[in-house]
Amino acid sequence: MSLATPEKIRTLQRKLYVKAKKEPAFRFYLLYDKVWRADILEHAYRLCRSKGGAAGVDGVTFADIEAGEGGLESWLSTLAAELREERYRPQAVRRVMIPKPDGGERPLGIPVIRDRVVQRAAKLVVEPIFEADFEPNAYGYRPGRGALDAVKEVQGAILRGESHVVDADLSQYFDTIPHAELMKSVARRISDGKMLRLIKMWLKVPVEETNGKGRKTYTGGKGSTKGTPQGGVISPLLANIYIHRLLKAWKKFDLESRLKARIINYADDLVIVCRDQPEEALAWLKWITERLGLRLNEAKTCIRDARQESFDFLGYTFGPKIYRRTGWQYYGVAPSKKRVKRIKRSIREILSPGNHAPVGKVVGAVNRKLRGWGAYFSIGTLDPAYRAVDTYTRLLLRQFLARRHKVPGRGTRRFSFQYLHEDLGLVRLRDRRRVSASHALT
Repeated sequence: MSLATPEKIRTLQRKLYVKAKKEPAFRFYLLYDKVWRADILEHAYRLCRSKGGAAGVDGVTFADIEAGEGGLESWLSTLAAELREERYRPQAVRRVMIPKPDGGERPLGIPVIRDRVVQRAAKLVVEPIFEADFEPNAYGYRPGRGALDAVKEVQGAILRGESHVVDADLSQYFDTIPHAELMKSVARRISDGKMLRLIKMWLKVPVEETNGKGRKTYTGGKGSTKGTPQGGVISPLLANIYIHRLLKAWKKFDLESRLKARIINYADDLVIVCRDQPEEALAWLKWITERLGLRLNEAKTCIRDARQESFDFLGYTFGPKIYRRTGWQYYGVAPSKKRVKRIKRSIREILSPGNHAPVGKVVGAVNRKLRGWGAYFSIGTLDPAYRAVDTYTRLLLRQFLARRHKVPGRGTRRFSFQYLHEDLGLVRLRDRRRVSASHALT
C-alpha cells in the first residue's frame, strides 16, 4: 500500500501553499468540497490505516470496515455522501490514560476511525495554508521538520553565545487552548463556513471515560470552551495554529532584537535562548501567555546558564560536561537520564519472564526498540548512554536466555558477547554511534 501523496493531491496542496504565501491576508473560501473528494478521502484512510490504533467508542476496526458489505469502497462512498449532504456528525472521543515517563498519567483521546479519516482529509486540505504562515523556529508536528531539528537549533544557538536559557513549560497546553480564540486564528485564513463548522464540531465532541466502577462518564461536549483532545488527527495542527499566536507576538513586539532572545518551539515544549536578559524574556513570556489564555507551569519553568547548568529539552540534556580521561570541561548535549531509564524499562518489559515468544522474535522486538531509540538519540555525546543501554540489554537478555534454557547463574559463559551480537543478531548501539563535534567551554 503506497502512502506517497498522489500527484493530484500534491498539486492542490502546492497551489494552496503558494497562494497563502503570496497573499498573507487572503482568506480561503472554497475548501469544504475538497474534504469529501474521493481521492482525498481514500488517501486519508490509507494514512490512518498505516498508523493503526485502537477502535473508538463504536468498537469498529479497520478490519471490520474492509470486511463489511461493499468493503472499503462502499464505506468511503457513504462517508463522502454524509459530508457532501452535511449529515456528518463526529462521535464521542474515547479517553484512556497512558503512563508518563516521569510518573503520573497523560490523557489520550481515541476518535472513531470514521472521524480520524475525515480529520486527516481536512488536514490534507488546510495544512498547506497554515504552513505558509508558520514561523521557522516552530518544529512540532510539521512536514519535513522534527524534534531533532529543534534540538540541533538549540545546540547551535548556545554554541553561538545564546547560552542564557528560559526553560519553559506550558501547563496542560492542549487542554487549555480557548476555543473562541483558536477559531479566530483559524478564521483569519479560512472563510469557508462549512469548513469552520466542521472544525468547531471536533472541538465540541464529548469525551467518554470509564470510571473505576466500569461505568461510562462523559465530559466536554457543546458546553466545552477549552481544549483540543490529544490523540485526534487534527489536534496537533490546531495546537500549532494557536501557538503561532505566541510566536507572532514575540515578533510583533520585536523581542528577538530588543532582548537578543529567540523562542525555539516544539508543540507545547519551548525554550528561549538569550545572550542576556533572560529574566526580562521570561517576564514577557508570562505576559503573552496570560493574554492568550494559557499559563506557565511555575514549578517547571526556570532560567539556566547552559555553560554552567544543565537543562532538558525534547529528551536531551544540554549543559557542561567533563571528559573523564582529562578532566577537560566542555559544553555538550546528550541523551537525558530519563530517556535512558525509559529505554531500559522498555527492554525490561520485552525480556520479562512472561514472554514465551521464540527467541528470534524476542530479539527482533528488542532490536526494533534499540534502532528507534538510536535513530533519535544520534547527536552529541552518545558513548556513555549507548554503553549503559548496551550493557543493560546484554545483562537482561542473558538472564532471559538462562531462565528459558535453565542455565544456572547469569549465563555469561553460555551466552557470550559474540553469541548475543553475532549469532542472535542483537543490535549494539555503540556500533551505530555517529561522531558529533564537541566544543570546549571558553
